[in-house]
Amino acid sequence: MGPIVSGARPVLWLSLLHGFFFLVADSGTESPEGTTTDMSSRQFRAEFLHEWQGSPDAPYFDPGTPKNITGLVGHPVRLLCRVKNLKNRTVSWVRHRDIHLLTVGRYTYTSDQRFEAQHKPRSEEWALRIRSPQRRDSGQYECQISTTPPIGHAVFLNIVEPETIISSGPELFIQAGSTINLTCTVRHTPEPPTSITWTHGDQIINFDSARGGISLVTEKGLKSTSRLLVQRARGQDAGVYTCGPNNAPSSSTRVHVLSGEHPAAMQQGSARSTLDKTASILCCLSMLYVLSKPTFNALEFGT
Repeated sequence: MGPIVSGARPVLWLSLLHGFFFLVADSGTESPEGTTTDMSSRQFRAEFLHEWQGSPDAPYFDPGTPKNITGLVGHPVRLLCRVKNLKNRTVSWVRHRDIHLLTVGRYTYTSDQRFEAQHKPRSEEWALRIRSPQRRDSGQYECQISTTPPIGHAVFLNIVEPETIISSGPELFIQAGSTINLTCTVRHTPEPPTSITWTHGDQIINFDSARGGISLVTEKGLKSTSRLLVQRARGQDAGVYTCGPNNAPSSSTRVHVLSGEHPAAMQQGSARSTLDKTASILCCLSMLYVLSKPTFNALEFGT
């Protein structure tokens, strides 16, 4: 490997010297666009830069560096960049949203004190740390090496916050005598919730009540779920049900328990609403048809 590299150096120096003469000649005379001198100068610059970046001594990014980072609101997050063969060049972090230079080397160049450059001496890792990140910090960031031209490694940051979702949505309609089945999902929490409380109206649901038929199944993990089952639903079971984890916002849904005649009434009301809409559309079409016909001339009526 050594003889090959040493043998390539004279060729590179000859190319540099050749390009230098063309650059000097080009700067001293104003040659028209497209002349041999101008074309040779541009060709030298393109070939030299391409050869320089592809040389064994050129810096490059570790391909194993993460490109997507997910962080939690209010919890520190760290964007990592690993650079090989850096030598005397510098590493910077830039935010794409506003093309804002955040760090250069180990120095921070932003007034936002939440951002901090991190680097250990003789380490290949150059990190950007964000204390107490917010949703607005989501977006693309780029780790750049001060080559000519600069090369970069893009990292997309997604800042999320804890959320609670009930799968049934804001309302649930069920038939009397069937089972109320509510599933609550809690995600994006620093750790699984230690407790998930269900309430019906203002009352915490008592699973040992005389009513019976109430059960709860909870699974905790990166995404925790809690499933509430109320069997043989009746009118008293209607109302607002709320799922409240201890480390995430609560979520609610309203349950409607329908007796035998209600579904038919609802269907009748829905059908009536559909008929009303159809009649309105036909009326509008009739008016448009009448207005679109050509107006008869008064003389035609006299003939």
